[in-house]
Amino acid sequence: MKKLLLIAFASSVLSAPVIASETPAKLNLCIGCHGQDGNSVVPTYPKLAGQHAQYLEKQLKDFRSGLRPDPVMRSFAKGLSDQEIHDLAVYFSQQKAQ
Repeated sequence: MKKLLLIAFASSVLSAPVIASETPAKLNLCIGCHGQDGNSVVPTYPKLAGQHAQYLEKQLKDFRSGLRPDPVMRSFAKGLSDQEIHDLAVYFSQQKAQ
């Protein structure tokens, strides 16, 4: 009986779906300039990888409101919700800076 329970438990664990960390829905807006992982290869675009999430979140909100003036970034940020900004900030903060 113990063997049967052990086999049943092991097979349920091994067959469970692997939950991958999700990438933000709006990541495609960022990767053209900042790279998939936030490590831009173009010197004029800042690297976002490894930055503090709170810093990135504040900057995106400032771009969105116009407090930080940049017409290109404002056009991207104005369509982002607070949750999307948060998700992007967390994602880039978890990437490794290169």
